[in-house]
This record gives sequence, C-alpha cells and structure tokens, in this order.
Amino acid sequence: MKKVAFYTLGCKLNYSETSTISRMFENKGYQKVEFDETPDIFIINTCSVTENADKKCKKIVKEAKKISPNSYVTIIGCYAQLKPQEISEIKGVDAVLGAAEKFRLIELLDGFAKEQETKVLASEIQDAIVFNNAFSMHDRTRTFLKVQDGCNYGCAFCTIPLARGKSRSDSTENILKSVREIAQTDVKEVVLTGVNIGDFGIQEGKREERFIDLIRAIDEVEGIDRYRISSIEPNLLTNEAIEFVSTSKRFVPHFHVPLQSGSNEILRKMGRRYLRELYEDRVSKIKTLMPHCCIGVDVIVGFPGETDELFLETYNFLNELDISYLHVFTYSERANTRAVEMNGVVPMKIRNERSKMLRILSEKKRRKFYEENLGKTFTVLFEEDIEDGKMHGFTENYIRVAAKYDPILINELKTVTLNEINERGTVEVLEPEQTYESH
Repeated sequence: MKKVAFYTLGCKLNYSETSTISRMFENKGYQKVEFDETPDIFIINTCSVTENADKKCKKIVKEAKKISPNSYVTIIGCYAQLKPQEISEIKGVDAVLGAAEKFRLIELLDGFAKEQETKVLASEIQDAIVFNNAFSMHDRTRTFLKVQDGCNYGCAFCTIPLARGKSRSDSTENILKSVREIAQTDVKEVVLTGVNIGDFGIQEGKREERFIDLIRAIDEVEGIDRYRISSIEPNLLTNEAIEFVSTSKRFVPHFHVPLQSGSNEILRKMGRRYLRELYEDRVSKIKTLMPHCCIGVDVIVGFPGETDELFLETYNFLNELDISYLHVFTYSERANTRAVEMNGVVPMKIRNERSKMLRILSEKKRRKFYEENLGKTFTVLFEEDIEDGKMHGFTENYIRVAAKYDPILINELKTVTLNEINERGTVEVLEPEQTYESH
C-alpha cells in the first residue's frame, strides 16, 4: 500500500479540493499519512494569490525530498495552472497538473512511476469547464463545501480567472446530496466556498439557478447546525439574501464582503463592479437587520495610481464604516494582468506602511466589535484549539472565545455569556458550569 501525503497552500476552496482528492486516493487503496511520515507520494496544492508562490512551492518540495528522497512529487492548484513550465524545472518535481487535470491525477499518473522527464499535464484554461464537486472532511470541526468555481469578472489585479477558468457551479440538487452526506458525520458547521459564490447557478455556460435559491434549500437540511457564507461580492449580496440570513434557521450572522478600495477612482481602475456607495448601503442593510452581525472586509493597498489622498479616502471610509475586521492585502504585481501595465506604481515601502496602518485599524475595529458584544449570550463551537489550558472556538457572529479546557466540549455547540477581552484579544467566557446548557 503506497503512502500519500498532502500539503495545501491558499484558500478554503483549495482545502475542500485537497480533502476530496485525498478521499479519491483512499478509495483506491492508498494510505493517507502526515507530511513527515515518509510518504511515497506528495501532492502539493498551490495558490497564486499569496505572494512568493514560487518560493513557497520550492521550499515545500525541498522539505518533501528531505523527508522522503525517493518520493513522487506532484504539484496541482492555481500556481500549477499559471506557471506549469516554471514549476516543472523545480528540482524534485515529478508531475505538474493544471485545473482541468487535477481531479484525474490518479488515472493520469498511472502508478506514480518516476520518469526521466517531469510530466506536465496542463491544458489551456478554457478547457477547465467541468465543475468538480468538493468538500473537506475529517480535517476540522467545520466542513468547507465548494458550490462554485471560476470567475467571469476581469478585475485588473487578479489572476484567478486565468488559474480557474470561467464561472461554473454544481446544481442545487447535487449540493444537497453533499450536505446530506456531511450531515451524517459529526460536523456542526458548513462553510460555503467558491471563487465568486454570489455568481452561483451557471451550468455549462448558462444561468440555471440563483444563490438565494441554493441557501434557501440547504437551510432546510436537518443535521447541520450552522452554515457560514465564506465571501461574497457586494454587488451580488442582494437585499433578498441579507433578509433571508437575518431570519434563517441555520445561516449565521457573518458576512465577508470584499471592498478592495474605498476610493471610487481606484475601484474603477481595478475594474470592480460597484462603487463605495453600494458597499456602504450593503453594510447599512446588514446592520439594520442584524446589529450583532460580523462584517469582514478585503482591502488591497498600493494599487497603481493610489496616491496618498486616495489611500486616505479608503482609510477614512473604513474608519467610518460599521465593520468588524479587515483582511489587508499589499498589492503585488501579477503577470498577465491589466494592472501590471498601469502607471503610478506605488513604491513597496509606501505599500507596506499603508498595510500596517490598515492592520492597526483592523485590530481597533475587531476590539470595538468584541466590546459591543460583551455581556451578551451566544453559541460557541469549540474546536481542538488548545493553548495554555484554554480551549477556543467561534460564536455564530465570529467572535473568538476562550474557556477553561474541557475535553467533552470539543466539537460541541454551547451557549455562553461573553465576559471580558483578555490580553491576547480573545473573549473569555464565564466559567462553563455557570453558563453552559445543552444545545
């Protein structure tokens, strides 16, 4: 029985796909092992969004070869689609598979027998038209369920359409089958993931269904306690969807909504499909219906043409908005994107200074959000995240809490009262025996 190990870089979508591919191996009789357990085969799922994708890829390959010198190393994922030739030249790589091939790697790399030349199996991205169903299992207390892939938006900074192809989705019927399968396990929370999940419903190039109909349907499935929407574009986050989440049985009050810039001038240069006024309206709608709702924001700093004045527009816009935290990305040049050709390049030193300013703002926003919720009662899903005798978990509105470790509470949903913020910025809850009730 050959041993196989997996390593995933990047987003929740990548985790759901790695997990599904690992189950394919197990169904074929391979033994899944940890990275350091001398595997015969390594599968490395890469990302192109993170900076230094090439360095990270090389480093992981080097580690793999140190652990298991005769192993067969396969690279898949977004970076593999974008730069297959470049990856094939990394010492120790045996095969590189693109977006259209990665789910067929067991049949395509028949037996994983080493050859003289590195195998490169990466079609053009327009050939990646099949939707491959994927969800993570046995990894955590929550499952990442892929409902959509690819993107038809051509944002000036982004390589994802080049790495994942056009927008395409599973059918609601198939997703419901996956949800029912997940419900048979001990998973309490399902996170819906995709590249552009608000665009859910395109099958074979045609719009067949809508995101609102999907979330209505899965909200009815018994056996799952919580659903979380991973990230949704502001122009696709409809009033209908916000209203539905506010009254649904299982969808939690947490939205992650990419903004990218608080300057309309920069939003237009980026090719985004909304202006800041729409974003402000979405936040206002959410907070009116769900005052305790957590709102996370993606923002890019240092995009070409972002002057000090335009950056301050973004900073002040975010400072005034009733949001809960930021994911701050420092703009980095990507080959084959429109932004690379643009004038007004921002020096890296200034990009880093702006990132730091927004990260400090994010901490202030998070703390304010946590403070607003102290003394209130929420439900926490406790995870196997133990530190200094404390276990951790998240409330439905994404507040990270700490409580005295109790093994019986891991992967359990418990009602707690939020007490105080500790020196690590995590919310302590009242002692379990005082507050916990069965869920």
